[in-house]
Amino acid sequence: MKYLYEKHPLAIRWFHWINFPVLALMIWSGLWIYWANDVYRVGWGSTTLLKFFPQSFYEAFDMPYKLAKGMAWHFVLMWVFMLNGLLYVGYTLVSGEWRALVPGRHAWREAGQVVLHDLGLRKQPLPARKYNAAQQIAYTAVVLMGAGSLLTGAVIYKPTQLAWLTTALGGYEWARAEHFILTIGYVLFFLVHVAQVARAGWNNFRSMVAGVEVVDIPPSAAPVAPVADPTATTPHVR
Repeated sequence: MKYLYEKHPLAIRWFHWINFPVLALMIWSGLWIYWANDVYRVGWGSTTLLKFFPQSFYEAFDMPYKLAKGMAWHFVLMWVFMLNGLLYVGYTLVSGEWRALVPGRHAWREAGQVVLHDLGLRKQPLPARKYNAAQQIAYTAVVLMGAGSLLTGAVIYKPTQLAWLTTALGGYEWARAEHFILTIGYVLFFLVHVAQVARAGWNNFRSMVAGVEVVDIPPSAAPVAPVADPTATTPHVR
């Protein structure tokens, strides 16, 4: 039998879906800014193995010479990003959602088991929890990365006025490199996150849109007050 179970509260879903386009646009506008001084590469001395990013990349996406426009968009979106992040953290603390999100003492060991399970090397089922250990580590890391992006971004914008913070982060050049590395981290997180959502299927995606998940349960283990399958033609009864 199919039953609907509430999984994600409305507030969590709103914070999630607001953050997605805001962060994507911040990365886009950040590329406009980075184009003005795209110094980062992988290599040594005068030898370059990989450059972030080649000239053809900027030309293909029509990015050249938009420093002022990129800064304007970046700073406006920064306020939305910061406010959304603060509200999210505040909500998890007040509601108690943090208990399901913050990794425990054995999280890294359990995360290794999750990876083995996803690779098909572990056959035993994972513990039944709202978020597994790998998700807890990733979601907590993203929150810390957001704080890091705000701090490093502030240093890049006002290195002299925030001299104490500039020094704490290793100087202006280090702060800029840290800001860039954090951006790469967001992109990698997004790619893995989307791949995991696709792997989990529509039911998992629906839970972040509608807040509920459809679960198959044997009649003997059915809850006292079930909700009928939403795709059924008969009226829903609680």
